[in-house]
Amino acid sequence: MFDFYQQGEGSEEEVTGQYKKALKLTEKLELRKMLNKEEDHLDAIVTINAGAGGTESQDWAEMLMRMYLRWGERNNYSSKVLDIQEGEGAGIKSASIEFEGENAYGYIKGENGVHRLVRLSPFDANHKRHTSFASVYAYPVVDENINIEINPSDLSWDTFRASGPGGQNVNKVESAVRVRHTPSGIVVECQESRSQNQNKEKALTMLKSQLYEIELRKKREKIDAMESSKKKIEWGSQIRSYVFHPYKMVKDLRTGIETSNVQNVMDGEIDEFIKAYLIEFA
Repeated sequence: MFDFYQQGEGSEEEVTGQYKKALKLTEKLELRKMLNKEEDHLDAIVTINAGAGGTESQDWAEMLMRMYLRWGERNNYSSKVLDIQEGEGAGIKSASIEFEGENAYGYIKGENGVHRLVRLSPFDANHKRHTSFASVYAYPVVDENINIEINPSDLSWDTFRASGPGGQNVNKVESAVRVRHTPSGIVVECQESRSQNQNKEKALTMLKSQLYEIELRKKREKIDAMESSKKKIEWGSQIRSYVFHPYKMVKDLRTGIETSNVQNVMDGEIDEFIKAYLIEFA
């Protein structure tokens, strides 16, 4: 696989380069071995919701959406925004992104939780320091081999016009859909397509995926309860802190992994955090 000596002895630089490639490949194979749960190989949907705080948190939610989209690009995943609710003035209230590719859910599942930002606010006239929160929820996309039964009588549907930034209508008909699953209370919206029927099909897939993830979580909680030595990660807990001021630092509060290269992280370089999570909790 690696040709160290193409003509005679390779230079030290060439050998070092090949060694780094081999090391990176080995690490990648080791991570793949950790993705041994039945759902790890599935595609993933990531939902982002702004916390309390209005424009500040909505802007933070949009920054996280960009970070995950860039992460998808870096890892050659096909990504598309299924639904987005624009914020009032700036940012987003919520968004749902689908990542398609090998082990997408296995890698992104560790991002579940609350992400905290500390920075000098660009929206504050006095340029004071603000703390903002946004939640991230990743769940696997169910495939044809996974059967999730949904009683049609448990669903209530609404339709509305899909909207873009600034509230401008991107579709003059009510093609966007919203479905509520009464037993679980889950509400899913989809405005990906201009076709209402296609949006309904996608919304059902998203609903089934969330119901499937809930069942997986119940199973994991039972296993974790029996493994007292294993740390328990609960949905809703703060998992990572992003500090832009008075110093620069991104730190994962579960694994202790940290970096001062905030810009790279916001550009999608979060693989070190993902790797550390898998090593400790997979």
